Amino acid sequence: QVQLVESGGGLVQAGESLRLSCAASGSIFSIGSMAWYRQAPGKQRELVASITSSGSPNYADSVKDRFSISRDSAKKMVYLQMDSLKAEDTATYYCYAEAKTRWNGVVRAFWGQGTQVTVSS
Repeated sequence: QVQLVESGGGLVQAGESLRLSCAASGSIFSIGSMAWYRQAPGKQRELVASITSSGSPNYADSVKDRFSISRDSAKKMVYLQMDSLKAEDTATYYCYAEAKTRWNGVVRAFWGQGTQVTVSS
């Protein structure tokens, strides 16, 4: 199995920054795309940003120019730098990864437990 553990969430004021980290561990043969999703109370989970194994990022329109996703494949880490935070960014943020646990296995999706980000206005 693959475990994803997020860290870095917290309570900040609007306009401030946070950096989320996600560490992957366990029985990992390879990791493909990684991503950050978020879910606010009463809303569906939505994609915030994703990054391919080669490092190509993709962002939701709502966070473009404010958030930046990066990864360190050697350390099996993915990061989300969040600048100019707004109250509407308040949500639980989840790490996501597509990974294989064996060389001849199938690609499976894995999720972290989430980390809370609260932005006060």
